[in-house]
Amino acid sequence: MQASCQCGQLRAEVPGATMAVVACHCIACQKRSGSPFGEAAYWPHDQVRIEGQSKHFSRATDAGGTFEQWFCPDCGTTVFMRGTKNPGVTGIPIGLFDTPHAMQPIRSVWEESRHAWVEIPTAVQHFARGRID
Repeated sequence: MQASCQCGQLRAEVPGATMAVVACHCIACQKRSGSPFGEAAYWPHDQVRIEGQSKHFSRATDAGGTFEQWFCPDCGTTVFMRGTKNPGVTGIPIGLFDTPHAMQPIRSVWEESRHAWVEIPTAVQHFARGRID
């Protein structure tokens, strides 16, 4: 499966099925995505192939780690992300995939910042600040 930024310059390729899709409601993910939540599908680093030029941004997380994102220097789309919470995996926003797919969030995190009108009905796990509800 292939994912790409808006202009197509920065691309990611993955072998197929993901380990998990997570919807995150933290304020930083809301700002990164420009949406009420951020979401991404995750694969082990060695299963993700990246092509194109990217810029890198790293920030501290509310949980005390770091979250890194790589985005296209031309159109600004974040194409892949990595964090210290799950150090062996790379996340790719599911909206960037070029073909229709059946990926859906199985986990919804940082729900204390969730917009009241947002529900993730496919999530079987719900977390607020690291604890399961």
